[in-house]
Amino acid sequence: MGSGVLVGCGGGGGGAPTLTWYINPDNGGQQDLAAKCTKAADGDYRIDVALLPSDADGQREQLVRRLAADDSSIDIMSLDPVFVPEFANAGFVRPFSDKEAAVVTKDVLEGPSKTVEWNDKVVAAPFWANTQLLWYRKSVAEKAGIDPTSGPVTWDQVIKAAEQTDTTVEVTGARYEGYMVLINSLVLSAGGEVLKDPEAGKDATPELDTDPGRKAAEIIHRVATEVADPAISTAIEENARLGFQADNGGFMINWPYIYGAARSAVDDGSLDKAVFDDIGWARFPQVDSGTESAPALGGIDLGIGAFSKHPDEAVDAVNCISSVESQTEYMIAEGNSGARAAVYDNADVRKAFPMADLIRESIDTAGPRPRSAYYTDVSSATVREYHPPGSVNPDSTPRKADDLIVGVLQDRQLL
Repeated sequence: MGSGVLVGCGGGGGGAPTLTWYINPDNGGQQDLAAKCTKAADGDYRIDVALLPSDADGQREQLVRRLAADDSSIDIMSLDPVFVPEFANAGFVRPFSDKEAAVVTKDVLEGPSKTVEWNDKVVAAPFWANTQLLWYRKSVAEKAGIDPTSGPVTWDQVIKAAEQTDTTVEVTGARYEGYMVLINSLVLSAGGEVLKDPEAGKDATPELDTDPGRKAAEIIHRVATEVADPAISTAIEENARLGFQADNGGFMINWPYIYGAARSAVDDGSLDKAVFDDIGWARFPQVDSGTESAPALGGIDLGIGAFSKHPDEAVDAVNCISSVESQTEYMIAEGNSGARAAVYDNADVRKAFPMADLIRESIDTAGPRPRSAYYTDVSSATVREYHPPGSVNPDSTPRKADDLIVGVLQDRQLL
């Protein structure tokens, strides 16, 4: 892990406590917010940032190791929402009081508001949220005879459109959390769920081997074997973005950051403006026509370390970092979507993200991954059986994944 980086002096002499905020890597936006909120504290405290590893699994591992040792240096931490239940269940985060919770959840969209609760307590603050959209090349969709702007499209339509135009459908298929995001969204969109009762912990019941689970597996198999980039089994978000921007790119499932990344690529000359102008967007495709899809829900929540020596100051800092103003600044600077509804009414946000209303709607109705204290085991077991994507068999893969999940949760099998 990188060393702490001092981002503000806080004023008021040497008596002010220093809060350490463990952040996921970005382009400096969190550091800027730390400096801004240090200044706003007017000498009551200052905020240092400490950089976590680049991938979510690495971030979790580092924080768990420190918190398991009662590390008091962790005052605030940026957490992937899927890890909030695990951290709360282990007593690693300080719950917010009802009064504090009312502040950090005010005006928060429904999707991210659910990610910060555990055992009827708010245990984290929504900082930014995320969702996945269907991105498409307008020229390709027109050639295929579909118009995603006129209403929802289905996965079957997208796959057939790519086949007709000899283009690709870019998705994340590497053996990592990004692939689990896709699997979960497909299962939810088909009307199912990966875990029937995630709150049951080790006794939870997996439900991939069901009609919705098999429909999801069929879509993964079709995409991988009919229209995906040949490198799908190692594709993460950036691979998907670059594949979509290639000459044979047609459709893609990805986060909103790709729009800003494409615009930056035009600015630096690495992407033709005609390609950027050809990019369209729509809601995550439906599995069954007429049944609303369940887009992915991602983002970052802010947890306060259970062993922090300055919990009151940490609460104040979190209020500043997660305010509407801060989320708006962060979305414009980093391209990461706000968790509060009012962010999307800002004129600069709407200019930078012409699909702002769709992002807000998608986040508000997004489907979370299983909220389990054992989510890491569930995700790892699922992805193992579903990888590589081209080997997914709707008749057997879901059943094998269910069996492995149960075996891992009951400590009968190792990953």
